[in-house]
Amino acid sequence: MIRVLLVDDHEMVRIGLSAYLESQKDIEIVGEASDGEEGIRLAIEKKPDVILMDLVMEGIDGVAATREICKALTDPKIIILTSFIDDDKVYPVIEAGALSYLLKTSKASEIADAIRAAMKGESVLEAKVTGKVLSKMRHSEQPKPHESLTAREFEILKLIADGKSNQDIADELFIAIKTVKTHITNILSKLGVEDRTQAAIYAHRNKLVQ
Repeated sequence: MIRVLLVDDHEMVRIGLSAYLESQKDIEIVGEASDGEEGIRLAIEKKPDVILMDLVMEGIDGVAATREICKALTDPKIIILTSFIDDDKVYPVIEAGALSYLLKTSKASEIADAIRAAMKGESVLEAKVTGKVLSKMRHSEQPKPHESLTAREFEILKLIADGKSNQDIADELFIAIKTVKTHITNILSKLGVEDRTQAAIYAHRNKLVQ
């Protein structure tokens, strides 16, 4: 039996959800909370398997409640069920630890399925939310400085990290020392470091050399 806690400030929403979910053979409602504060208390007291959490509530909202529950319990499975899909609500609550994000326009059967999925550790995201999250991830994943190096510059960086001098590098790669110096200037600029020593440290910190 999956033990579920409902946290929503609208009584009719709680009544409707409770009635449907209780009709499922594998789901049991163990508590209902009308605000975030009560939701935190009941979550700690009841230790439900899954929590259905509203976002916008008086006092402690769904984001803060989710954050506090995640601090208090080990691996709580929180499903956000809300009418809102604004960026300033989606990102904070997912970062706070929510597992899934559904809209209240979802079918009751979809909510029940999300509860079952949560028990397996699987996330269920409203399609629009998935798009927002993926978009944010793409924009937040900035390339590392060394990823802009050419193959030759990367090769020279590794030789610098191995303690090779400019002449050593020139001899090993069969190129003019002037060419080595030009490459090193470009390497320092791309890595945002001031000298060969810092470049070597960068290479070791980012595990670019053995």
